[in-house]
Amino acid sequence: MSPATPPEDFIAALCELPGIGPWTAHYIAMRALGWPDAFPPNDVAVLKAMQRLHGSTGQRAADTIAQARRPWRSYAVLRLWNSLETST
Repeated sequence: MSPATPPEDFIAALCELPGIGPWTAHYIAMRALGWPDAFPPNDVAVLKAMQRLHGSTGQRAADTIAQARRPWRSYAVLRLWNSLETST
């Protein structure tokens, strides 16, 4: 894979490796590649935050809501994760 490889192709190639699924591939694309539109599927924390903030129930509803955040879903994921942190 070259630096010019589209992130979607990189994610698909990662998913072909044993033990790497869509969540891991999207996480790598988000963190290591800095891709701003990664959205790790079935992330428990994202689904929990989306339920709290948007009343969504499940991955399908989360995907629908996330579509409105394109092409910046990685930033939405970070905000959702942060929304679950408790301050002391």
